[in-house]
Amino acid sequence: MRRREFLAGFGAVAASPVRLRAQPDRTHRILWLSTASDPDSLLDSFRDGLRSQGLVEGRHVVLDVRYAPGNPAGLQPALAELARGGFDLVVSRGAQAIQATRLIKDSPVLFAISGDPVELGIARSLARPGGNFTGATFLSLDLAGKRVELCKELLPDLRTLAVLSNTNHPGEGSEWRVTQEAARSLNVHPAYVPFAGQGELDRALAGLRDVGADAVLVFPDGVTFTHRVQIAQSALVNRLPSMFGWRDYCEAGGLVSYGPDQRATYHWLAGYAARVLRGEKPADLPIEQPSRFELTVNLKTAAALGFTISPGILIRADEVIE
Repeated sequence: MRRREFLAGFGAVAASPVRLRAQPDRTHRILWLSTASDPDSLLDSFRDGLRSQGLVEGRHVVLDVRYAPGNPAGLQPALAELARGGFDLVVSRGAQAIQATRLIKDSPVLFAISGDPVELGIARSLARPGGNFTGATFLSLDLAGKRVELCKELLPDLRTLAVLSNTNHPGEGSEWRVTQEAARSLNVHPAYVPFAGQGELDRALAGLRDVGADAVLVFPDGVTFTHRVQIAQSALVNRLPSMFGWRDYCEAGGLVSYGPDQRATYHWLAGYAARVLRGEKPADLPIEQPSRFELTVNLKTAAALGFTISPGILIRADEVIE
């Protein structure tokens, strides 16, 4: 059940969304490229955002939705059509989809990713992307430290914290560095459990048994998101309280998550779509970072672990799954 409703904040841009002064003079085609599975709740949020901007599907915009779950190569036919000038705007959903679209040079591309777009090479800076890519990044180093603090609050006697991390994720090095600093400031030993892409995930999960951890912290990225049910189940089998980055992980069986609301982000991203369709350039639209976050607790998982969530965390939770 939802205890409090939080809207993701994106600075001044989100505080005062730009609405179209006039409707587009023609119907624009938007290509939605996704390596997630269908149906996609984030697509629903983006559609809601388009409506809030006064853009009616079938009249002002047409959404062409292409899915290739876990298989970015499956997006190639759509990219070939894009190269022939068939679309006005691309929305790239998921890290693998971004990898597939990063060579696009002539079409505007919007994204919301968990990694560092500068390190990925699709932007010069967050403030001035400088190219044809812009959107939002969920990567927040302050947030990485906060998750460690929450782990310590969950388990006051926490000594060893396993950190499950995809080393292929842009920005992972910085996130791991901040996590180490936060853990050591709390007298917690961070036990690094790295893996390079989904091919090494099973090995990494098996390694959770070997580090003597009291809990596990999972960095959010496309691979851990896709396999969130497997990861949550592995933590449960190993009797490890688990901390994740997004609510979806908790809905999949994780114990606690703290991070931005992706659905709100994609609703916001529709505002950028409206601005680009009115003629603004992605190069001039800053890449935004959420400034409000949601805490989710799964009491079903806590019961399965025989774990008690402290009243202080429960009272602050935005959503409690019972």
